Amino acid sequence: MCPKTQPRRRGLRIAVWSLVTTLVVAAGLVGVVLWQNSYDMEEQRVTIRHGGHTLNGVLAIPKDGRKHHGLVVYVHGDGPTDATHGDGYKPMWEANAKAGYASLSWHKPGVAGAPGNWLDQSMEDRADEAAAAIAWARARPDIDGDRIGLWGTSQAGWVLPKIAAKTPVAFAIAVSPAINWLQQGRYNLLAELRADGASAARTTAEVAKSDTIRRLLGRQATFEEYVRTMGGDADGMTADRWGFISKNYTADVTRDLRALHGIPVLLTLAGRDINVDIADTERTYHKVLDTGGALTVRHHPDAAHSLLKQSIEQSDLKITFTALFSPRSLFADGFLDSQRQFLKELDQSRATP
Repeated sequence: MCPKTQPRRRGLRIAVWSLVTTLVVAAGLVGVVLWQNSYDMEEQRVTIRHGGHTLNGVLAIPKDGRKHHGLVVYVHGDGPTDATHGDGYKPMWEANAKAGYASLSWHKPGVAGAPGNWLDQSMEDRADEAAAAIAWARARPDIDGDRIGLWGTSQAGWVLPKIAAKTPVAFAIAVSPAINWLQQGRYNLLAELRADGASAARTTAEVAKSDTIRRLLGRQATFEEYVRTMGGDADGMTADRWGFISKNYTADVTRDLRALHGIPVLLTLAGRDINVDIADTERTYHKVLDTGGALTVRHHPDAAHSLLKQSIEQSDLKITFTALFSPRSLFADGFLDSQRQFLKELDQSRATP
């Protein structure tokens, strides 16, 4: 009996210590995740009334003991985005907080339980929505109404100047904005085809299909007409999405951009952007805004359109693990610092007599 009992006990001890070690490692990993995803700011759930509707949002306030803060109002890009962009905004909000600025964002209509449908909106509708949010923020005693500015990415580039035309803003941060909707679509199509190594025949066919869609939009075709023309294959298009595109496909920021003239603007561009022609964007921003002397351009050569590092964006696994264990490292080097520094320099320039 004794010779058999000893190995059993030894095996039991090994199993127990293996379990303890696993639990300790798991607890340590959980601790790292919680620590890395804790941000130096206070998040408040807020409700904003706009035209009989409700905007459900988040206000992130710096924990610096000050009674008044500037504010960065976030305007989303395309897609069904919630207030935090799946927590992806939080590293940026923390950078803003370090510069003494609060951040405000809200769910798009129809997202995360918010009323409405964001696909029913035009760019003008989105600007009205943001202007209402700014009016709400100006009425708060903890927000400095003279230090409210905008942050917007991608599709929001068409919205930011429209907001500035409706209500005074102190600055704008434009991240990967396009100039012209149709030109951006064609640029993206060709860039993706090149990235896929598409043959000349496939490229010709895809461009012809794109031209057909443009003609349908130009004559205000219905979704049903679109489906018939595509041979009965909607190819992922929905009636709501077709309606959204039909409302907005003529968007071009060139003329609207004048509303930002003389306002400090940070233009952030990604070197690996296949969605937006960054050369066209930079050229247009310089042409319209340079005479005001308030345009700052920052290039991030290794960033994708989202301003995530391209090496990370190309892998869902890398995105997941980096978001868990080092979310601030998702973004291109210098991206968060450039926005924080831009905000700090704004306040320094205001303080200079």
